[in-house]
Amino acid sequence: MQTEPVIEARDLRKWYPVHRHSLATLLDRREPEFVKAVDGVTIAVGAGEVLGLVGESGSGKSTTGMTLLKLHPPTGGTISFHGLGILTNEDRRTRLAFRRQAQIVFQNPYEALNPRYTIAQSVSEPLVIHYPGRHALQREMMLRAMERAGLLPAANYLDRYPHQLSGGQLQRVAIARAISVEPRFLVADEPVSMLDVSIRAGILNLLRYFATELRMAILYISHDLSTMRHVCTTIAVMYLGRIIESGPADTVLDTPRHPYTQALVGAVPVMGGRRARPQTKLLGALPDAIRLPRGCRFHPRCPQAMDVCRAQEPVLQRVAGGQDVACHLHGSLPMA
Repeated sequence: MQTEPVIEARDLRKWYPVHRHSLATLLDRREPEFVKAVDGVTIAVGAGEVLGLVGESGSGKSTTGMTLLKLHPPTGGTISFHGLGILTNEDRRTRLAFRRQAQIVFQNPYEALNPRYTIAQSVSEPLVIHYPGRHALQREMMLRAMERAGLLPAANYLDRYPHQLSGGQLQRVAIARAISVEPRFLVADEPVSMLDVSIRAGILNLLRYFATELRMAILYISHDLSTMRHVCTTIAVMYLGRIIESGPADTVLDTPRHPYTQALVGAVPVMGGRRARPQTKLLGALPDAIRLPRGCRFHPRCPQAMDVCRAQEPVLQRVAGGQDVACHLHGSLPMA
């Protein structure tokens, strides 16, 4: 039986208005323009699940994560958090409870940590906010978070500053800070892209441990499909603000159905003498997010585009094999 999602968004949208010069606005009678960074995303993450969100730079991955956390106010759609209900015009108490239960690990630990703070100050900062005056509890939770993040022994790091640590250690500090309040939902926004390949596996193992042992719901954002199989249970592929394929991680990676997903999977290097994957060559570059193509947003780059692709935008449908795919190439089955 499927459990209720920890966090769920329906038809989530985040549009950024395009600001023009005031005189040009007066003289130009055109409708206002928007960058549709996130444009109708429906997504859910359950306890113990790692959902991988993948796509090119500019596809809307990070904006989706930020909007789910309400660091960016959504333009439209709904966000529901288990136990708190729909997060729309919530009161201060509900907002504070959500902030404690939903945290983020940013891509660049060098920018995420205050260089003037010791490691103890950085990791305990959320605890000071959410557990004011409870100093013994703050220290206990701080040390526990550092140990869970692999900073052992924790006492060796407390009085150090960020410039005294390596990139991998800094990212573990950022992770410790995020999990210090023991959240139920964690957004990991490309947490290993700034790190050496030799230490990426350790960070990915941490995320998998948080999901399996601590039952966190994790949104793992990356453009690197090679790391997805290692840590993700499900994968969603984004293109120009929309999800165009989703399903179990192994299914999406082994039998991608959308031409865009096929191109992403085909670009992953194959090691160990295994047979190379079929290559899908894409045409051109990512279109302008302000002036989206008519019909399927991917059709200007798709080598298999048909007339219907230029006229009608596909919707996510369940296809034979188990994925949900937004593509006119595949016959659809009723979604479960």
